[in-house]
Amino acid sequence: MSKNQNYIFKGLSIIAWIIFVGLCIEAGALLVNFILSLYKPEIVSRLYQKLDLSSLYQRSQWAYFGMYSFILAVALLKATLFYLVVQLVHHLDLTKPFNKSTSKQITQISYNTLTIGIVSYIARQSTQQLQHHGFETIALDHFWVDSQAFILMAAVIYIIAAIFAKGVEIQYENDLTV
Repeated sequence: MSKNQNYIFKGLSIIAWIIFVGLCIEAGALLVNFILSLYKPEIVSRLYQKLDLSSLYQRSQWAYFGMYSFILAVALLKATLFYLVVQLVHHLDLTKPFNKSTSKQITQISYNTLTIGIVSYIARQSTQQLQHHGFETIALDHFWVDSQAFILMAAVIYIIAAIFAKGVEIQYENDLTV
């Protein structure tokens, strides 16, 4: 591996860590918002993203808990996704990348990405149903606007995982013949 590629790989590793830490902070902030919205709803307007769903809570507690569950699930799944990416980058051996653990990690990343896409899509459809029943849900739209992108990205990552699995198989056969 050339020196330039090594710098690029280390830079991508640092970026993955930064994104992971940012997503963990976001998930934690949303969890704190949720807890404080139950006990001190008057300070929600001063918290992270000013996510005030008090009108939704007053109309239907089930809808409130359901929507906040979707928000927290998507935030935690995104943080988990980048944890898997950080693990992959940390354990990846670029001199011999085709191994079972790398293939398994890429497959896990594709499954996690698909889960984010599906949960986001279900949440978006649920939000639209709530809008049809007169609930105010505009503040929620930006949490799952990219559900279709995650589903497409999961398909691409799964294809890469399949290529890696085949590469592991070929490398194993080559090691046996030598």
